[in-house]
Amino acid sequence: MTTDSPSAPTSRRRRGFLTFLRDVLVIILIAALVSFVVKTFVVRSFYIPSASMERTLLIKDRILVDELTPRWTGYERGDVVVFKDPGGWLEPAPQKPAAPPLVQAVDWVLNVVGISATDAQDHLVKRVIGLPGDHVVCCNALGQITINGAPIDELGYLNLPEGDTAASNDPFDVVVPEGSLWLLGDNRDRSRDARAHQDLPSGGFVPLDNVVGKAFLTTWPLNRMGTIDGHHDTFNGVPDPE
Repeated sequence: MTTDSPSAPTSRRRRGFLTFLRDVLVIILIAALVSFVVKTFVVRSFYIPSASMERTLLIKDRILVDELTPRWTGYERGDVVVFKDPGGWLEPAPQKPAAPPLVQAVDWVLNVVGISATDAQDHLVKRVIGLPGDHVVCCNALGQITINGAPIDELGYLNLPEGDTAASNDPFDVVVPEGSLWLLGDNRDRSRDARAHQDLPSGGFVPLDNVVGKAFLTTWPLNRMGTIDGHHDTFNGVPDPE
């Protein structure tokens, strides 16, 4: 017959707590790894910092972006996409005082797992109007953009001043190069989009390599939760580029 020493129950409790702590850490690490993989290759979260896509997207909306599907299907005219600034689209961000190390560490972890979106300040969101090879012209006598000679009626999603039906007050006539997109905001009078950057070396076109993915869902605030409409039927009559 053996008897436990007085310290045995304490030792077992300590081992039980350490085992529990180990299991919790393993679960957290696995969850962080899965979240990192999802964010890197499947879905990312972004917030909307400006009014350039109103009424489709409002300031402080939070959206989810599909990174995976477009890798196989490509992009369609009408898709709302998030892309990294190809250079010259965004004003230099003002220098902010460095946050305390603990805050930086927490924010880094939240950004890795996709809860935070601190890198959203380096990205923009616009609608695809022209695909590679498209001849995009603004505007015809009705104020409509034409793509490969076919007019498109964008009034279903544009945010225009009352009484204004012109898709753009800035004329343009461009042919989208291979590997690039022509992107415009829905709030045309308050969007510094492709039209405003034609003097850049890129000509205002955004390389496909800079496109993160297609925005498909508004997640916040809750009263705006819902899918993001690509209005693809607007472009049904557009022929393929010659």
